[in-house]
Amino acid sequence: MSDGAVLHVRGRVLVGPEEVRDELWVVDGRVSFTRPPTAGDVRTVTGWVLPGLVDAHCHVGLDAHGAVDAETSEKQALTDRDAGTLLIRDAGSAADTRWIDEREDLPRIIRAGRHIARTRRYIRNYAHEIEPGDLAAYVRAEARRGDGWVKLVGDWIDRERGDLAACWPGDALAEAIAAAHEEGARVTAHCFSAESLPDLLAAGIDCVEHATGLTEELIPAFAERGVAIVPTLVNIATFPELAAGGETKFPAWSAHMRRLHERRYDTVGAAHDAGIPVFVGTDAGGSLAHGLVADEVAELVKAGLSPAEALSAASWGARAWLGRPGLEEGAPADFVVYREDPRADVRVLADPLLVVLRGRPVG
Repeated sequence: MSDGAVLHVRGRVLVGPEEVRDELWVVDGRVSFTRPPTAGDVRTVTGWVLPGLVDAHCHVGLDAHGAVDAETSEKQALTDRDAGTLLIRDAGSAADTRWIDEREDLPRIIRAGRHIARTRRYIRNYAHEIEPGDLAAYVRAEARRGDGWVKLVGDWIDRERGDLAACWPGDALAEAIAAAHEEGARVTAHCFSAESLPDLLAAGIDCVEHATGLTEELIPAFAERGVAIVPTLVNIATFPELAAGGETKFPAWSAHMRRLHERRYDTVGAAHDAGIPVFVGTDAGGSLAHGLVADEVAELVKAGLSPAEALSAASWGARAWLGRPGLEEGAPADFVVYREDPRADVRVLADPLLVVLRGRPVG
């Protein structure tokens, strides 16, 4: 498409779960629902349109061993982009990816800074590894470096216990989360087990990643306080393999991980039914591949969300939660076009017809 061309999309523009328009125009890189008066060279595309998809738990700049170089980070971001993910909440990275903001052809990233973990209680080379007395200071520093989020590691295997265990005492969490909120940042935490959740909830946590440990007793409090979860079900699918690898050394941990995996759909379904906000995240960038957003949406449908609800968790609802616009008059033209209606079958997301980023077709 030439620099002077105008992109015109007609068909079904899914502005929201209930609001559908017949067409949109891209004018100077922005969405318009009015034909521009000087539209001469027009490219018209027909299909079903969604706002650029959101991966709310993704790690650009990481692989299984820690930070990666800029070339690898670029490939990760391009893979997500070509799958239709145009907004990423980067849930912790040891790499500096701020340079991606300068690239017009790469997704927008909302950074949570670097993970903050207890000493020797997380993946090597990923996190600031500290003790509870330093937690508030590190949280405040990451809040200032990031884009409105901070990422804690709420639980991890305790090798002496041989099972998952909470990483932080309640008083340290309360001080740290208060510090983040003073800086205008929200806090999320990696949590597999139930043990870490009550103290995080009492401290004012804003979101929990994975949330496999949610129980019937905890769900009402999460719902009452509006604490969101990002289940990362495509990552939870790896639990049996992880459990098998740790069977000999940590049998209790292995059994625990299998139980969490077995009830994963029930856990997410119960959370959603109770009114807990649920959003799409893939956990790409550690040991998982990028570009799995369509797979995660399909997993949420398996967990009991309707197709429209699962789509919202990756588009309209997720963008509102993160404070980013969707398909609104004058908003940046970040959207994806599909050949068929994704509301009828979310598997359509795996095969985008056209990805438009900052008003330009990409990929």
